[in-house]
Amino acid sequence: MAADLQRRLAAEALGTGMLVATVVGSGIMADRLTDDVALALLGNTLPTGAILVVLISTLGPVSGAHFNPAVTLAFALRREIGTNVALAYVAVQVASGVAGTLLAHAMFGLPLLQASQTARTGPGQWIAELVAAFGLVFFILAGRRSRPDAVAWLVGLYITAAYWFTASTSFANPAVAIARAFTDTFSGIRPLDAPAFIVAEILGAVLAMAVAGWLGAERKPAVALAREEPKAAE
Repeated sequence: MAADLQRRLAAEALGTGMLVATVVGSGIMADRLTDDVALALLGNTLPTGAILVVLISTLGPVSGAHFNPAVTLAFALRREIGTNVALAYVAVQVASGVAGTLLAHAMFGLPLLQASQTARTGPGQWIAELVAAFGLVFFILAGRRSRPDAVAWLVGLYITAAYWFTASTSFANPAVAIARAFTDTFSGIRPLDAPAFIVAEILGAVLAMAVAGWLGAERKPAVALAREEPKAAE
């Protein structure tokens, strides 16, 4: 059991670290290659969506490929993961996310420790993060039910889209929000603004879990319901 948990935590650490390194690193690269903000965002979007497909496909069988405290929270509330394991997942995700930021800085020759100066705040941004996290968790849960073999692609494509239709560019992940507070580059967020993002992401995840559970609840066939109607009338 202990060895199995160690492998699961190692998979979560590797996946979250690689995800954040991709987000931050591709943002740095894009910003260096162009002064066009829209093109830089595209250069940040595509690698993020792509790496999610790769990470979930390869590490999913080991740990479930959460890489996200909001996802882990949803699974814990559904009693699909124990509380102690969930807490260990979250600790590893946050720590490895920060490590991913430091790795990106090291690759591009930047100071390792930074604090972002990029303001991301206001009702629009918070609503965007709620929507981003809601969609991510909802499509994970719904995808596991309808197309478990396609979850990696569903997540990658959803995040690719959400980068562009949300005002916040879809962090959708408390560990990523914390990690991005440690980079004063294209993908950063001021440490002051991160807590509100995290609250919105958690609310979105909980709402998604409730909606996915309701939509996916076992329902009686229409014929059976029709047969019960006369009894109800009596």
